[in-house]
Amino acid sequence: RLSFIFSQCTLLLFCYFFGLFSLSTFLHLNYKNSTTCAGIWTVNSIGRLGNQMGEYATLYALAKLNGHQAYILPGMHRYLSPIFQITLPVLPEEMMGKIRWKNINLHDWMSQDYCHIKGTYVMLTGYPCSYTFYHHIRHEILKEFTFHDHIKEEANQYLLGLRQEHQEVTYVGVHVRRGDYVRVMPNTWKGVVADRGYLEKAMNYFRKKYQNPIFVVTSNGMDWCKENINVSRGDVHFAGNGQESSPGKDFALLAHCNHTIMTIGTFGIWAGYLVGGETVYLANYTLPDSPFLKVFKPSAAFLPEWIGIPADLSPLLIGPTKHV
Repeated sequence: RLSFIFSQCTLLLFCYFFGLFSLSTFLHLNYKNSTTCAGIWTVNSIGRLGNQMGEYATLYALAKLNGHQAYILPGMHRYLSPIFQITLPVLPEEMMGKIRWKNINLHDWMSQDYCHIKGTYVMLTGYPCSYTFYHHIRHEILKEFTFHDHIKEEANQYLLGLRQEHQEVTYVGVHVRRGDYVRVMPNTWKGVVADRGYLEKAMNYFRKKYQNPIFVVTSNGMDWCKENINVSRGDVHFAGNGQESSPGKDFALLAHCNHTIMTIGTFGIWAGYLVGGETVYLANYTLPDSPFLKVFKPSAAFLPEWIGIPADLSPLLIGPTKHV
């Protein structure tokens, strides 16, 4: 019995020290040629595509700012790597439980405190998605979110097929966020989603400014779009599949246009950021006392040069909200 207990203890000690050896070996191999401080910084992998991109970009920027190497979790790698040529290394899943993390919960915009985060093994948490974290290294972020060649080619071929007889056209990507926001915005956040009036105003802005605009509409509520967007001019095309579980195709179409019309949500924000042309967005879409404004700062989400068209808040003031 004593020999059995001894052998079990020996096995446990072996596993413990092997785990420590594996972790130290992992760190040594990844840092021996690095100019950053030893340790690991990572970020939670939560939400859909726009959230994942915001988390990735924020981790990239804050780790660099604080002099540490960034690693992404396997879940984030599985989400982003099929679409983009991302370069941050992946933290092996077996290492997660061997590290005592210092959790840093981020709000949705940059703070001075984030320039001096102390900690060798840091887990950033939250849903950060603000250019204030990473706009100073915009060129690096855009490089991280370079599409794979086959995705570029598919998007460009689709857009080319919309030109018809026109030699010169201006592509305007339109993202209409519906889905759960139709219910959540009025009932939880005292806000609205984009209506047909907003979309008509946004499209008319581009119609007046550019010859031969082509509006490429993507949405997770395409039936609503087809019923509410005026197609009589022949310049509107409903594209993509609207599948939230595989958003890469829709996002690639938006990102390869010249300009952007977004409604609300991080998906549209990132489309406008990657395109780099003119971006029109839905502004002031909550009541002044909305709890949403405690966690979301519009001035930190929308670039100063972007063009805001105020939302119609009258549905919130006249009674129960209709899902229109």
